[in-house]
Amino acid sequence: MIRLGVNIDHIATIRNARGENHPDLILSAKNIKNYGADLITVHLREDRRHIKDRDLIKLSKLKRIPINLEIAANNKMLKIALKFKPKFVCLVPEKRKEITTEGGLNLSKNKNIIQKIVSKLNSKNIRTSLFINPNINDIKIASYINTKCIELHTGKISRLIKKNKNYNNELIKIKKCAKYASSIGLEVHAGHGMDIKTAKILTKIKEISEFNIGHFIIGESIFFGLKKIISKFKKICK
Repeated sequence: MIRLGVNIDHIATIRNARGENHPDLILSAKNIKNYGADLITVHLREDRRHIKDRDLIKLSKLKRIPINLEIAANNKMLKIALKFKPKFVCLVPEKRKEITTEGGLNLSKNKNIIQKIVSKLNSKNIRTSLFINPNINDIKIASYINTKCIELHTGKISRLIKKNKNYNNELIKIKKCAKYASSIGLEVHAGHGMDIKTAKILTKIKEISEFNIGHFIIGESIFFGLKKIISKFKKICK
């Protein structure tokens, strides 16, 4: 069964709009776990546009809820990760002005710094993941860096599926990457822009062991509630 990680960044976005504490992020995390999610994902951005440091402090105290912390690949964010020791860390690219993450890490350009960060996280028994585009060369570099997992960026295939365009070439690319990564000992995850239809399609790739989905789940919950939407995704993941 594919694990389901629910990204709660946009619950924080709604909360921050009023500068108060509603909806309560910690209560949300507890409820989402009770509704069947396997882990909670948060992206502590450098500009703190949604998740705040105080959120991470509180989340780190919830010992029964595995936290997947997404951070930029730099030493400042590494220090935060080492301080709070989440169960999982995913290194992601980050541009200050982007609305959302636009693609995978540039491993060729940033291999040395990423390798040092991964080494330090590994030494603290924090499971590491690299958010990458579905590209065989990047998977080879990820293996060299000695990360434990890769998360394949599914933004392109998700957009094609939503627009009812031909997505076969992108699906073939993801299948090849997942199969190759698994064959060399990397755990394969998938995330970004995924909805119910995309999830159903990607569950057919047996090498994928984890989905991380946020915006769609939070958006759909406005109409149908978190419990119902998470239940739908859990059924798909089975």
